[in-house]
Amino acid sequence: MNRELRIGTRGSLLAVAQAERVAGELRRRYPELAPVLVKIKTSGDTFAHIPLSHVGGKGLFIKEIEEALLDGQVDVAVHSMKDVPTEIAPGLSIAAILEREDASDVLISRRGEKLDALPSGARIGTSSVRRQAQLLHFRPDLTVVPLRGNLDTRLRKLDTEGLDAIVVAAAGVNRLGRQQEVTEVLPLEISLPAVGQGALGLEIRAHDQRIRDLVEPMTHGPSALTIAGERAFLKRLGGGCQVPIAAYGRLDGAELRLVALVINPDGTGVVRGERKGPSALAEEIGLAIAEELLRRGADRIIRDLSGTTLEPPAAP
Repeated sequence: MNRELRIGTRGSLLAVAQAERVAGELRRRYPELAPVLVKIKTSGDTFAHIPLSHVGGKGLFIKEIEEALLDGQVDVAVHSMKDVPTEIAPGLSIAAILEREDASDVLISRRGEKLDALPSGARIGTSSVRRQAQLLHFRPDLTVVPLRGNLDTRLRKLDTEGLDAIVVAAAGVNRLGRQQEVTEVLPLEISLPAVGQGALGLEIRAHDQRIRDLVEPMTHGPSALTIAGERAFLKRLGGGCQVPIAAYGRLDGAELRLVALVINPDGTGVVRGERKGPSALAEEIGLAIAEELLRRGADRIIRDLSGTTLEPPAAP
């Protein structure tokens, strides 16, 4: 048996921390393995100062890593599931979803003020049009400032860019061990997370049974179910990264509760809904809430922002 197992990852502090977590779990499960991290610079890292909507969207964070997988340079890739498009590249497969971290967004303010206490006109930095839209829906008097870069870079820019606060993902802050800097965990009613936020996925070559046998047992069943529901919702809507779309699934016993929204970037025209049902039907629940939001006006938001006209669902 080949002891070495090459793990593809982005080179940021957060991505490396996430990949090290996976490597540690693989060592624990399989002491005979020798996991090795292979750091790969992605297009998303190269264009770190340009809004994602201008350079091709979230798939840019995994494109080069997927190419390394297909070329045999790495054996498994570690991705933040919020960065993974709903259409997986041919020849590849998500073989495991790890236990999800806190999916919330958090506010980190320079002077310790919570969101509702920030002064009118306060400058809030965020890398996400989804966060921007929801912040402006709650506080239209705020000034939202585009903020790209790796998480550690964004945290540093709070002090260097004249910002009053930034909004980032709780999961990343936790994985970097910087929880003490969080001012406020934003409730879901104010900032609904991105699809897949807080979850790590392990991508492999679809027909590599050896690697599949190693990583599939690392799947956390409840997390995989909630992510499946969210991604089914997103896949039906499409819309691209310029459309603020959010969804969050939570299990209550054998029941899945899925909350989702579509909103204009300026915070107006929010269309929000919720569906519940058996967790075994996670994808069907995701599709059902997508159809509901489309009927209630999300189709117009998506069409206006992306130029995409959504076709009716295929007949069963």
